[in-house]
Amino acid sequence: MGKVLVFLYDNMADFEMTFPATAMKWIKKEVITIAYTKDTVTANSNLQYHPHMTVEEALSLTDVLGLIIPGGWELDLREDLKNLINKLNSEGKLLSAICAGPQYLAKAGVLNEVKFTTTLSKDELEKQNKADYFNWKNFVRQNVVRDKNIVTALGNAFIDFSMELIDFFNGFKDQNQKDAYISHYKGL
Repeated sequence: MGKVLVFLYDNMADFEMTFPATAMKWIKKEVITIAYTKDTVTANSNLQYHPHMTVEEALSLTDVLGLIIPGGWELDLREDLKNLINKLNSEGKLLSAICAGPQYLAKAGVLNEVKFTTTLSKDELEKQNKADYFNWKNFVRQNVVRDKNIVTALGNAFIDFSMELIDFFNGFKDQNQKDAYISHYKGL
């Protein structure tokens, strides 16, 4: 079956992770929520989430297939999450992030040599006086970008993002089935 981890943090945009997590269940992946502590996490929506385990505990799991990071302005990349990101990347496992979530991947250094997208911009980071860890020469302005084992998406593209995650795990029989799912969930 394998596990797909979802990183939870305060003020995250939780709508960006609920549909991708649901999509992982469709293709029989066990979804495990992780956070720095086991304390309740309060999302931007004010909904509260209780993580299954800590990031440190997740580092010892042997059957992790990937990681999903939702967006949010907070960027608190601690050593244990950086280690997890780099471990999964070195193993060719899925690393996925949506909206502002790619900032975690950028700060961990895994976006340096791959194409990516993000809702953030260089100008916005400067205006907000936020640190900029992105290699902007690799930025592609499109809904979803998949390069090797890394999938990134704009915040409003959570359906496309979810479908790309299913596709990463070969969950569609062909492109027609993928397109049909996208059309269905977008109401096209």
